[in-house]
Order: sequence, then C-alpha cells, then structure tokens
Amino acid sequence: MKIGVNVPNFGPGTDPAALLTWARTVESLGFDLLMLSDHLAITPDVAQRYPAPFYEPFTTLAWLAAHTTRLRLGTTVLIAPYRHPLLTARTAANLDALSGHRLVLGVGVGWSRQEFAALDVPFEQRGRLTDDHLRRLRAAWTDTADYGTVRPIPLWIGGNSDAGLRRAVHLGDAWHPLRPTMPWLREAATRLRAYADEHALPVPAFAPRIALKLTPDPVAGPRRLAGEGSIEQITADLAQLRLLGADSVVLDPYHGDPEETRHPHRARQSLAAVAERLALAPTRMDQPR
Repeated sequence: MKIGVNVPNFGPGTDPAALLTWARTVESLGFDLLMLSDHLAITPDVAQRYPAPFYEPFTTLAWLAAHTTRLRLGTTVLIAPYRHPLLTARTAANLDALSGHRLVLGVGVGWSRQEFAALDVPFEQRGRLTDDHLRRLRAAWTDTADYGTVRPIPLWIGGNSDAGLRRAVHLGDAWHPLRPTMPWLREAATRLRAYADEHALPVPAFAPRIALKLTPDPVAGPRRLAGEGSIEQITADLAQLRLLGADSVVLDPYHGDPEETRHPHRARQSLAAVAERLALAPTRMDQPR
C-alpha cells in the first residue's frame, strides 16, 4: 500500500518557498505521492475554507516536478466541469510526460455554487458534465501521437456519495473517498466490491484520503475520523486499510483553519512521526522507481 500526502496549496502561509519545502519534506520522508487541491475562482464560499493565494494545481505540480525525482504528483481533486476535457487531457498528458510519468489525476464534481456561477458552468449538471469529461479524457489519451502520453494516467474518482462510487466503477481506475471514519470505510470497501460484481466490472482500486491529526492521547467515539488520534491509532487505521484492500492512502494534515498554513511545522512533525513508525524512508528512498 502506497502512502501519499495532501499538501495545502492555498492560504496565508503558503508561497513558493513553502510549497517547495513541502515537496522536499514529503519526498525525503519516504512518502510515495504528493497531491494538491483545485479551485479556479476564489469566490467567498471557497475563500472561507481555502483562501488566497491559491496556486493552480497543474502549474504548481509542473514546477514541483522539476524539484523532485521519484515522488508521484497528483490532484485531490481536480474539479472536472471547470475545464474543457480536451484542455485537461492536453495539460495532464504533458505534465505526465514532463514529470517522467508520475502523474495521478484525481477528479471530482465540485461543490461551490458560487464558483460554478463565476465560471459560467451549470452547477446542477456537474455530475453529467463530469461523466462526459472522463469519457472524453480517455478518448483523447488514446491518440498518443497528439497528446504525447505513452501510458494510461491513473484516474482517481473523488467523492463519498453512491454516485461517486458508481462513477469510479464505470469510468475510473480508483475510488477516492475523502476524510471518512473507519466504520464508514469498512462498509464502503464492501459496497465498492459488491457494485462492481453486480455489474460484472473490474473492481477499481480503493484509494481513500484520510485525516492526519496526531493527538497526544487516543481519541474515542464513533465520530473519530480515520487518521485522527494517537500514533498507535493512526498506524492501526493504516493497517486496517491495507487489510481492506486499499491500494493507496492519502494523508490530509489540513483541518479547515487557514491559519494552519502559517504553522506547517506541526503537520510536518506529524508526517515525520508516521514515516518513522512505518519506516518509510529506509524501505523506499533507497529503491529505484
């Protein structure tokens, strides 16, 4: 099971130097994957959660690709309806080629009504637009001469809804639910397999994004998020996800307060604790990619 990190590419404490430090930290600790979020129009509802500066993910990942060597790079999640599918296909294929085929493209339907309105995209049609986007992406990538990609770019389908699960089975390579509890994840992994079997389709990979919220004492109660609690609880959650068949797990150290971006050392210390407990660096940094 590969382990990645969702890095904040927004907020008052984020700038190019901070992003570069994040990338170097994630790679040096032995994690497999660095992922960024996506917003284009920082409307008031977006800014409340993810304020400016907000670094556009494709541009930022291309820059970080030049400063890393083995780290896979991805989006969690690119909001499909915001871009024309041929633009996404071209940009993603070029980034994949320029990075040495390290791109993972996580895609979702989006949630911000104000941002959809600012981009003149119909919010109520975002599911249908996303499905069409994914089909056209795959069709475009079959023309390798035009798009310059020589291998399939992994498509992770974000979202916790049944619609997201179904979309992953029909159109994706992995299902990428976001920040759930462990009981929910156990039930979701069963539902994913059952739905794929029902439709006689391959089961996509299971690649959840979970919290990373390290606390000095264990956290109790049914609302505890996966990845929240003591280091023993976090590593136990990761072990359970491996048993559930997770192909990848993305750790998310951002918890909703933009002021957190001014103090990234706290999140990095948590990542270092996880990496040390899992012995990531000795087992992965020395292996060729």
